[in-house]
Amino acid sequence: MLGRLRRSQSGNALIMVAACMPVLVGAAGFAVDTANWTIWRRQLQREADSAAIAGAYAKLQGRDASAAVTSDLNRSNTLTLSAPATVQTPPTVGSYTANSTAVRVALSVQKRLPFSGSFMASVPVISAAATAAVIQNGDFCALALGGGSVTGITMQGSASLSFNCDLATNSSNQSKAVIAGGSSSIAVGSVSAVGGLPASSNFASTTKLLPYSPPQRDPYGSLANPTPPTNCTNNTTVGPNSTAAFATTDSGGKGACYKGLNIKGTATFKPGTYYIDGGTFSIQGNISVDTTGVAAGGETGVTFILTSSTASTDASSIATLDVNASAVINLTASTQGTYKGLLFYQDRRAADSGVIKVNGNASSKLQGALYFPGQELQYNGASGMITDCLQLVGLRLTFSGNTSISNNCPSGSGAGSWKGQQVRLVE
Repeated sequence: MLGRLRRSQSGNALIMVAACMPVLVGAAGFAVDTANWTIWRRQLQREADSAAIAGAYAKLQGRDASAAVTSDLNRSNTLTLSAPATVQTPPTVGSYTANSTAVRVALSVQKRLPFSGSFMASVPVISAAATAAVIQNGDFCALALGGGSVTGITMQGSASLSFNCDLATNSSNQSKAVIAGGSSSIAVGSVSAVGGLPASSNFASTTKLLPYSPPQRDPYGSLANPTPPTNCTNNTTVGPNSTAAFATTDSGGKGACYKGLNIKGTATFKPGTYYIDGGTFSIQGNISVDTTGVAAGGETGVTFILTSSTASTDASSIATLDVNASAVINLTASTQGTYKGLLFYQDRRAADSGVIKVNGNASSKLQGALYFPGQELQYNGASGMITDCLQLVGLRLTFSGNTSISNNCPSGSGAGSWKGQQVRLVE
């Protein structure tokens, strides 16, 4: 019978199948092991990536990175870790060991393989690591600092905005962090928001919309709250047919100080710092920097500080700014000192209820930053107005009229755009 089986073709096939069966079973088993190992490795890497990003976001927001990593792993982890997660900030390995904003997360799990695990003396360990960091990105010249659900940037009416730079808002509104309404036309590098950014035909096709971005830092947040001099002049008015020249004459170098300033005629300002202690700085006439004057140290521009001697107890007492559309302004920010690059600086303790209005005139020129971190800044530009080097920071921003910013600031001016912040996986 055995001889007949050897001479039978079907018998030979059966013998060959039986002989190859261990190989086939082994190949199938190793294939299953390989697939499982790949799936577990990818799962673990995704969890390490997510945890590292959560840690870097925490660093950006001034929170504890380790706590953020733990929270993220508790929420999204699908694998049982064989050891506690390793969290390093800054990392001890890799290219970001000197970066205090970088967070490295290393994870490991032990998983028994379905097939080869039967032959292995120990359970294999799967490891994954990821590093995320806060990096500088973009060139911003307009920022709405206010968070929460209130709209951060509004572009309305027939506003035509052409910015060779980026705009950002910290508003977390899911559908209206930025409003591009009316017949406005917006051509900027990018618009980023903590909340949502619905597409709009008002944006040029080249404008990048970046919703759900990290909040941006205050570019002038390191400046201390101002304190005006004690020798402030009472509310001063320059009449419609009058001319006046202002100078920072106090010997202490603190700067000149006025309890309100109303320009209806023509005023020139020697370079330096001018404090407005309460009241309103109203510009309805012509105002300019005296270009023939140079302050101590070579300073050639001006900074107007809107504050109050009672700012710490009464936020509503902080000075405000009102620029009439008929006014002709030719102002350049200070080039030196604490406030270099800042043209108007309002005390950040100002009450949120205020609205700052700056209306442009075709014959006007503004160079430097308009900084109103505690109040809404409404900016109405005009065609022909020179705003090659203009930065706008407010609690909220509203644009109308025509504005073109080339983002081209002279060397040594102290003014210029600033880098934004973004969280990315870097390793």
